Amino acid sequence: MSDKPTMRIKANGSIRVTGEVDFVDAEGKVIETKSDFSLCRCGHSKDKPYCDGSHRDAGFEAPGN
Repeated sequence: MSDKPTMRIKANGSIRVTGEVDFVDAEGKVIETKSDFSLCRCGHSKDKPYCDGSHRDAGFEAPGN
């Protein structure tokens, strides 16, 4: 990995990840490497753990917003 990844929590939306990230299984094996993607935090995405925009139709509101 070259750049330090960052995560930005979007108000009433996804968690935006920029930079390269390794997804590692329980045994420590890298199963996928991705960069610049969004993670679901509303639970409605049909492509979990990635965001597919379902939070908009579901009317997701993050706690504290």
